[in-house]
Amino acid sequence: MIPMALVFPNVYRLGMANLGFQIVYDILNRHPDIVCERVFLPEISARPLSLESRHPLTDFPFVFFSVSFEQDFPDLVRIILLSGILPMAADRASAGGVTPGNPLVVCGGVATFINPEPLAPFIDLFVVGEAEAVLPELSDWLARADKNLLADRKALLEEIAARFPGCYSPGFYQPCYNADGSLSGVEVTDNLPKRIKKVFLEDQEVAGHSRILTPEAEFSDLYLAELGRGCSRGCRFCAAGFVYRPPRLWSAGAIIKALAERPEAIKRIGLLGMEMARPDDLAAVSRYLLQESCSLSFSSLRADAIGPELITLLRKSGLKSAAIAPDGASERLRSVINKGLSEDDLLWAAEMLVGAGVMNLKLYFMIGLPTENWDDLNELVELTGKIKKIILAMGRKNKKLANILLSVNPFVPKAWTPFQYSAFAEIAAIKKKIKFIRQQCGSRANIRISVDKPENVFFQAMLAKGDRRLAEVLLELAGRSRNWQHVCRDQGIDPAWYAVRTRERDEIFPWDIIDPGVSRDYLWHEYRKGLNAETTVKCDTAKCKRCGVCNG
Repeated sequence: MIPMALVFPNVYRLGMANLGFQIVYDILNRHPDIVCERVFLPEISARPLSLESRHPLTDFPFVFFSVSFEQDFPDLVRIILLSGILPMAADRASAGGVTPGNPLVVCGGVATFINPEPLAPFIDLFVVGEAEAVLPELSDWLARADKNLLADRKALLEEIAARFPGCYSPGFYQPCYNADGSLSGVEVTDNLPKRIKKVFLEDQEVAGHSRILTPEAEFSDLYLAELGRGCSRGCRFCAAGFVYRPPRLWSAGAIIKALAERPEAIKRIGLLGMEMARPDDLAAVSRYLLQESCSLSFSSLRADAIGPELITLLRKSGLKSAAIAPDGASERLRSVINKGLSEDDLLWAAEMLVGAGVMNLKLYFMIGLPTENWDDLNELVELTGKIKKIILAMGRKNKKLANILLSVNPFVPKAWTPFQYSAFAEIAAIKKKIKFIRQQCGSRANIRISVDKPENVFFQAMLAKGDRRLAEVLLELAGRSRNWQHVCRDQGIDPAWYAVRTRERDEIFPWDIIDPGVSRDYLWHEYRKGLNAETTVKCDTAKCKRCGVCNG
């Protein structure tokens, strides 16, 4: 048997609540010659050990990382350091072939096919795209690889990069920089693709769903099923909506098949992707869950996706909390970001949810969006007041107290979105806006405010648009508990150059090494439309060719 480790660069309770991590674990363990064991970030600073056999990572010749968020980049490096593995891929190459103690480090997950470059110096191989589309064949090939090939790491990686679509070995791609620090191009080893085309799953007979339920996970009794991948809405801030194109919505039959595989005792269901679900499919799934006496949970719901079947299910589920995401503070800003929700949609959704017994309503807003002004923030305050008035009236009618949690989050421009050209707002400006919202809403009864710390979001914004020169920052942060801003200063890195800088149309970006299928011309066009508050209709894959994904 070939031992492989699958690592989630965060703690167990979060890792085991991650559906993508569970799907990869299932794929690897399906192979008859592979035994895959899970590894998580230790709760205390200690050597990470596998969950199944308590083996250190140095006992595995193949180490896979699953990464969903830029915030987990430092902990990925930290796990490598704590494990005693050489952190830099170039040093592992100099140390010899693929063996326990000097493993092949493979990395995947949505964060790495948005922008893998800050992690590139640490990783031997990225899997760019959806695991189901490439990992079964890749893992089979690795399990059967000749010992002589495993002894020659460079030859092994070069063959993988040439043989398997979506496989990106950064060591064969060397960035070159202009005098001002911007990227001038990338030198590529002969016979390898100039860009790495994302691989994706075209269809599912059974929708992706939970493989393991554990009482220690963040959502211990919640069975997850996805409604699809990608999104046709085209919200201009949403990286997942662009890198997961083309949008694929699984049929109601595929979703119900996934739900039918849950353990009989599990009745609490979490549906992923309710923001993009077709109303008819959502209605069919709701009817199935009602027949099965299941309850429903979800992270967020589009205000215009609520139908009678769903309301009935919510009422019978006894769900006490739910979230809707206006995202933009005003109707004008919701046009800027192409959200496609009116104030009437949001007010109606709030009324329907509270009428179904949801007494704690979370509202997600972003601040610092392109073109945002004080009129927009005043409209946020007014909308919150209108929603409060509606839900309190509904609460009095039901003799229950309704509450609002106002979740305010600084906007982070992400790669492969139209807003990749935008700047992250200055921290001082963000703090001023947060103070205004607190003053206007924080003192009102039945309203609580939750705010991300701007300095932490600034770090995320730097990583989101970062390149390989941030590797030394990540290494220092992983090795010692230090303030990231101090580390950047010591390393001669200007965080504002990455985060607080507007990009021009023709600038070469570090993440351009990835080809998700979306054209740069389309993203620029959408960016300019957004600045003018012009909306774009949602895509129809049967006839839409605008963004380039469906042109191949």
